[in-house]
Parts: sequence; structure tokens; C-alpha cells
Amino acid sequence: MGKQMKRPSLTTWILIALFAGIAFGAFFPGPAKEMGLLGTIFLRLIKSIIAPLIFATLVYGIAGTGSVKTMGRIGGKAILYFEVVTTVALFVGLGAVNLVKPGAGVHLPDKPVANLATSATSAAALAEHTFPTSIIDAMARGEVLQIVVFCFIFGTACATIGLKARPVVDFCKGLSEVMFQYTNYVMLFAPLGVFGSMAATVGDKGLGVLVNLGKLVLTLYGALVFFVIVVLGTVIFICKIPLKRFIDAVREPWLLAFSTASSEAALPLALENMEKFGVPNHIVAFVLPTGYSFNLDGSTLYLSLAAMFVAQAANHPLSFGTQITMLLTLMLTSKGVAGVPRASLVILAGTLSTFGLPVEGVALILGVDTIMDMARTSVNLLGNCLATAVVARWEGVDLSIAPPVIGDLPIPEAPAAN
Repeated sequence: MGKQMKRPSLTTWILIALFAGIAFGAFFPGPAKEMGLLGTIFLRLIKSIIAPLIFATLVYGIAGTGSVKTMGRIGGKAILYFEVVTTVALFVGLGAVNLVKPGAGVHLPDKPVANLATSATSAAALAEHTFPTSIIDAMARGEVLQIVVFCFIFGTACATIGLKARPVVDFCKGLSEVMFQYTNYVMLFAPLGVFGSMAATVGDKGLGVLVNLGKLVLTLYGALVFFVIVVLGTVIFICKIPLKRFIDAVREPWLLAFSTASSEAALPLALENMEKFGVPNHIVAFVLPTGYSFNLDGSTLYLSLAAMFVAQAANHPLSFGTQITMLLTLMLTSKGVAGVPRASLVILAGTLSTFGLPVEGVALILGVDTIMDMARTSVNLLGNCLATAVVARWEGVDLSIAPPVIGDLPIPEAPAAN
């Protein structure tokens, strides 16, 4: 009996839809323009995820993990490292997109929204707009920054009162799991959305638009390579982490994350390999899963780059101050969604709306998002593995030689023969 044929993955279907949409738009430009409806439907489904997903993941992440005091010394060091490195990633992405300008010349229709980017004319107005008067109103209008502020305060309150908040925290945990599954269902529509978006884009603008999307992909890959070599390489050098052994430890989980575009798919193997690398079990078990919420190096770099790409495509220049505010928003809103394939689209859609940029830019990027998602997800995984090693070094662990381990107990080496 022959081997059962393996079913194509979602990534495969999206790539097929990408090329099919390009061909349909090139050969049948008239009908192709009508295919934009498929992309619009997918975009509306993506937008429906934003508010409940951010609320559930942030509240549960803060309340479930507890305060920094409860997390203790290791938690404090891990969070500090996460925030520094992800902030650097945001600036790398911002620098790359401003240097290359891949969105210039696309001429995406600019449909500004009367919100933060357009109505805030002073620092006082900007600060006032950050705080919600009603969480329901903020969710209804898609004000991501206001949702984040509410969730941080609400999550801290839940963590402070402890057991009395357990029903609320459990609800948020359940809601986050439901929304992750909801996102998975929505992503099943992604191939049709990709086909419609690419067909309509190519049918309306011609094949020349692919040049800009190609520049976007190459800019992202170049920025990620720079980030890995320069930023993470510097961290490895400063913390004296053995490079060759680290590469051996992360190679397989990195390839798994790249090929599946899912950090969660690589988590079990990453946990096992980093423990074999020499990081104590209690550090790996805490830092690596926590990093999936707070240390999204690849995703944060991508988000700053993609948001500015849409601004360039819409010919909607943003001041330096607005760009910095957008970086802060992205740093907060990107927490907690690394395990969901292409979940960065959700965050990007919310951020574009918040800063008065056309959300239709997501549909433009959607066609090549699979290619970019593979890269940013694998960098997320790589950055989290490195974070466990860094925290271990800060705790005084010698990683130059890793003893064989069973659970938490090292196996004593046999005495040398005389």
C-alpha cells in the first residue's frame, strides 16, 4: 500500500492563491477588480478579532503571571530584557523602512480616520486621547491604545486582589483560547482573501505593484538579518554565550518555526533543546513561554516596518513624534499573539486605524504576508531561546559545558580513569 498523500498546509494554499491571484489579475484585469470583495470580507473578519483578543491576552497575561514582585528576580530580569530588545527591534524596522521606502509610489487611497493621528494637535491632546472614557466605546471604535491602557490597569487590579479575581482571570483565559481558535477559523479563509486581494490589486494597478511588495519583503528580510547578526549577536558576545552550541540547540526549532509560521509548533522542541543546552529547567519553563507574550522580536520589527509601508503607500507622511508614539503603541499591542499564525495582521489593522492610516493597506500586504510571517516567526523563536540563555547567565549559570540532565537533576560525571 502506498503512502497516504499529505494534505497541503494552509501556507501552501496561501502561496498557491498568491500566484493564482497575480495571474488572474494580469490576464483578466476587469473581472479581477471585482475580486476585491473577498479581501474585504477577510479584512472585516480580521478586524472583528482585535478588541476581544487584545483584552483577553493582556488581562490574562498580567493577572495570570502576577506582579513583578511575585514573579521574583528571574521574572524581573526577563521582562527587562524583553522590553529592551523588542524596543531595539522596533527602531531597526523603523530605520529600515525609512531608508528603503518600499511603499513609495504605490498610491494606496488615503482614507484617514478621525482619531489619534489626525485629531491630536498637542501633547496634552495626545495624552488625553490615550485614556478611555469607556472600554466598550474604545472597543467599538477600534481604539487599540485605549484598550491596552484599560487592560494593563484592569490586569494589575486582578493580580493585586488575588483569589477573588480568579473567576475573571479564568474567563479571560478561556476567552483568549476561544479567540485563538476563532483566529484559526478566520485564517482558513485566508487563501480566498489572498486571491481576491492580489487579483484586485494587480488588475487595478498592474504588475508593477509587485515591485513594491517585493521591496517590502526584501526590506523585512534584510532588517531581520541585520537584527539577528548585529543585535542578537552583540547580546551573545556580551553575555558570553557559546555560539556554536547555541546554534546547534536552536537549529531544529528555528526550522520548524520557519516552515510552519507558528511559534507554538516549535515550543516543545525549544524547551527540550534549551534545557539540554544547559539552561536550568525552572528558567526555561518560565522565560520561554513568557517570551511568547512579551518578547516578539521579529513581529515587532515587522509591525513598525509594515505600518510605515502603508503610510508611504498612502502618501500619508507621519511626523517623527507620531512615529515614536506608534512604536510605543506597537510595543504594547504586540504582546500575547506570537503563537497564532499571521496574528500580526490583527495588530497591524488596529494600529493603522488608530493612527488614521487606511486599513486597506492590510489587504495589500496580505498577498506576501505568508512569506514575511515565516521569517518573523522564526526570529521570535530565536529571540526567545536566546532570552532563556541570557537570564541563565545573569543568574550565574555556566553555559560553556552543559551536563546531561534528567529533569532538574544533573547526572554526575563518571570519575576519570587513573
